[in-house]
Amino acid sequence: MSFQAYLDKIEDKTGLTPREFIVLAGERGFDDPATKAGMILEWLKQDYGLGRGHGMALVHVIKNGPKIDAKHVGTTGSHRDESDTLWLDGKRNRPS
Repeated sequence: MSFQAYLDKIEDKTGLTPREFIVLAGERGFDDPATKAGMILEWLKQDYGLGRGHGMALVHVIKNGPKIDAKHVGTTGSHRDESDTLWLDGKRNRPS
């Protein structure tokens, strides 16, 4: 599953966009670089029922923003993405 597909599935499950999760994380102080992933994962599990894989996708965007490693861009592997920049503003708003 691509990184973007993880984020899209999270939106399907929770009704929240990745950008909305970034805001919520900031309100909890989880945007501090010193925040451990485990704290964020526990919050996402408790409040939204997200597992580790989906949670780690959100941890990445909370801590690092929309840029991802370009090594999977344009490949044929299971984790391929079309761009090294993730769309964080919801599936319905994504440009075609």
